[in-house]
Amino acid sequence: MGTKISFPGFQKITRRDNIFQEHVHDSYKVKGKLPEPAVCQRCGATYHQGRWQWRLAAAEALQVTCPACHRMKDHYPAGFLTLQGDFFVANRDEIMHLVHNMEERERETHPLKRIMAIDEKDETALITTTDIHLARGLGDAIYRAYQGELEYHYNQDENLLRVSWIR
Repeated sequence: MGTKISFPGFQKITRRDNIFQEHVHDSYKVKGKLPEPAVCQRCGATYHQGRWQWRLAAAEALQVTCPACHRMKDHYPAGFLTLQGDFFVANRDEIMHLVHNMEERERETHPLKRIMAIDEKDETALITTTDIHLARGLGDAIYRAYQGELEYHYNQDENLLRVSWIR
């Protein structure tokens, strides 16, 4: 089978319910509220009623960069999902189809939850996301569909989540 990956500076989550307490210090999160209406000049997401949404923006909307586009521009992901193992290699297309469908569903209601990149090497795929909750949700969905071993490593200091799935 494969080898387990260990990340220095990360703590393994040992709770049975897999819920972890987040210490939120996200430098990409907007401090305070933006003046409304505001629209992301890169992706077109609109800041309306205190949250980012997919909707048409007014012509006079303030042009800003949303936190997801800011992360993508800086190449600084919040979540990492590592997929590996013989089962992954044999069922790669089906698993990646699940990943893309889940991301599309999440992005419809949460514009800041996006996949930044998918890097594939040998028998491993590394998926980077703009949101820790998307990385966790993708890992959970793959685990529910295919079982295997799923591990979460949350770094409180950097608000960073690494999810590892192997089968």
